[in-house]
Amino acid sequence: MKKVLITGGTGFVGRHVCEKLHRLGWHITVPTRRMAKAAAVQHLPRVTVLEADIHQPGALERLLPGHDAVVHLVAILHGSEAAFEQAHVALPRQLAAAMKTAGVQRLVHVSALGVSAEGPSLYQRSKARGEALLRESGLDLTILRPSVIYGQGDRFLNLFAQMQSVLPFVPLASAGARFQPVWVEDVAEAVAASLDPARHGRDSIGQTYDAAGPDVLTLAQLVQLAGRLGSRQRPVIPLPGFVAQVQARLMELAPGEPLMSRDNLAAMTVDNVADGRLPGLPALGITPAAIEAVAPRYLGHRGGRDALLDYRRQPPR
Repeated sequence: MKKVLITGGTGFVGRHVCEKLHRLGWHITVPTRRMAKAAAVQHLPRVTVLEADIHQPGALERLLPGHDAVVHLVAILHGSEAAFEQAHVALPRQLAAAMKTAGVQRLVHVSALGVSAEGPSLYQRSKARGEALLRESGLDLTILRPSVIYGQGDRFLNLFAQMQSVLPFVPLASAGARFQPVWVEDVAEAVAASLDPARHGRDSIGQTYDAAGPDVLTLAQLVQLAGRLGSRQRPVIPLPGFVAQVQARLMELAPGEPLMSRDNLAAMTVDNVADGRLPGLPALGITPAAIEAVAPRYLGHRGGRDALLDYRRQPPR
């Protein structure tokens, strides 16, 4: 029986990874601090949801025995320097130590495209430090570095489409920032391929892969795409740098998780695009889907005829 622990299994990417591995016969453990957050995966027969705070000392040591592998998905996009350090550095350190104690050697770590110890944002620098300490841990490690991830249930294209359904125009910071968006199902497939010895499981140990789609688009183009495929397309108004900083600061002060932060703006000063120095999804046997072939399935409803055409355009999988 193949058994995997998935940290961050209740999140957007985690839900898709759980469904993918469940279909492949894995037995999955998903820890969560609040059981209500696990509603999307609790219905899967081979998924066991346990209430646990993996940040607490000893929690991972109690969860890990009996597992064959770990998929680590925990990450934050917003927060203080201390919060980034806790999520992206301290937690991987705890995980590596707990895995050694439990005798669990195999780890697939989902990081992010463009992380760098010299990066302009706290997010990028903390993710790079987390990667570095996992490489030094001696675990059988595979690192996946996705660009921005889209798909059913995302808070990316869906958000842009919703904004255009109510706003007369979209004031957009960092409109020229470049991304190479990747479908969440392709990321989940990359996790599965990395874990399966019959596919690329053995070859992927010690490797880092850039998980990016085939299309390079600016943020403005992605907003326009979301509007066109969603309910309506509104004009995009690029914001000057100073205005963008003010907007991001105001969003940080609003209740709840901000839509944008100053750290996000800093990250977007660097293109989020694969540079070809690392292997990509094709090295794992995956042909990444084009965004225009996937997004129409969940952004708006343009009629049965268009939906059928979109289906026919989908690449073979």
